[in-house]
Amino acid sequence: MAERIMEPILFIFASVIGNVLIAVAGVIPSAFLTVANISILGFEVGLVVSIIGEALGAIVSFWLYRKGFSRVKDKFQVKWRWVQILLDRLYQSKGAEAAAIVLLLRLLPFVPSGFVTLTAAVGKMNILAFGIVSTIGKIPSLFIEAYGVHHVLKFDTHLQFILVAVVIMIFVIGFFIKKRPRG
Repeated sequence: MAERIMEPILFIFASVIGNVLIAVAGVIPSAFLTVANISILGFEVGLVVSIIGEALGAIVSFWLYRKGFSRVKDKFQVKWRWVQILLDRLYQSKGAEAAAIVLLLRLLPFVPSGFVTLTAAVGKMNILAFGIVSTIGKIPSLFIEAYGVHHVLKFDTHLQFILVAVVIMIFVIGFFIKKRPRG
């Protein structure tokens, strides 16, 4: 009986630690952890564990970035000019304005989470406000991601493999298109 209880608890602990490590790395997508959480723990519990992991990951990253990366703010650039403008504005902001910018950037699915966290950390925003708005901003995208995963897991195994193959092909094609010389 105790073993049945400990297995999910150990998985949850490992998942949350994994989310923290992914967030600290800043460039690794955490979607595969959401897939694991939903497939092992079910939709509701898996979603909650994903939210907790992402929230703790963002807070730990913020703290570490504030301690060690305050000199690198000018070293990163984003392709989309308006996102870069928001990041620059976040760097200068504090209080409600900084919170609103973090919330907006978290709601946008294509803005790298690490950029938002790093910019907020080297800026003037405090960690408590960042933790709250960052978590609130992550919930809608995590819900959509978890909902999609939940339904894909209901597909026939063959269809799942086809879907994975198509996604891999899209990434490979995108990689080669990005790498080809322009001219």
